[in-house]
Amino acid sequence: MAQVTKGEETRAAILATAVDIASVEGLEGLTIGRLAAELDMSKSGLFGHFGSKEGLQLATIEAAREIFIHEVVNPARQAETGLARLWALCDAWLSYMEREVFSGGCFFMAASLEFDGRPGPVREAIAANMQEWLSYLESAARKAQERGELAVDITPKQIAFELHAFYLAANWARQLLGDTQAANRARVAILNRLNSLTTVMAPPLPGAAQYQT
Repeated sequence: MAQVTKGEETRAAILATAVDIASVEGLEGLTIGRLAAELDMSKSGLFGHFGSKEGLQLATIEAAREIFIHEVVNPARQAETGLARLWALCDAWLSYMEREVFSGGCFFMAASLEFDGRPGPVREAIAANMQEWLSYLESAARKAQERGELAVDITPKQIAFELHAFYLAANWARQLLGDTQAANRARVAILNRLNSLTTVMAPPLPGAAQYQT
């Protein structure tokens, strides 16, 4: 295994702070000057790592992606392929929100709203990450159908779209309205929807009643 250099450690620490700031203040609020003040570093030192505000924003998006994979995707991979994996992805996704991995809630939800109408490399990077996640959910749904666990009269793309919509509603309710039970409300909605699509081949899902609030 390659040894991590001091420069790489410093860059990782900088980006951990950058992601957290951006989740609260937005990527536009994330400037080299703002970050230098937060970290008590020189602007020139930070400029040497990222080169520009846009470079910092793009590096921050990539750092957020790595955190998301670590917090959501990797834990869900422990579940068996198929319906169990699809549910594990949804549950881990909601747990990531509940545990406030980022101070401002889900980084990609905030960034998507901030940049959905702004063309350019930063928007493209955000969109690519969101499409990657939707495609991953879609693939999990497709595998559940291939295993005979979910009905095939609905497309995997539609299933992924609906699951994502439940998450969006939960993140909005938690961040804007302060609803601390929003994640459990989403769990109930997701389980009810998945159960409406299951076949006799499906493994049992958790009971939605345990999440009722």
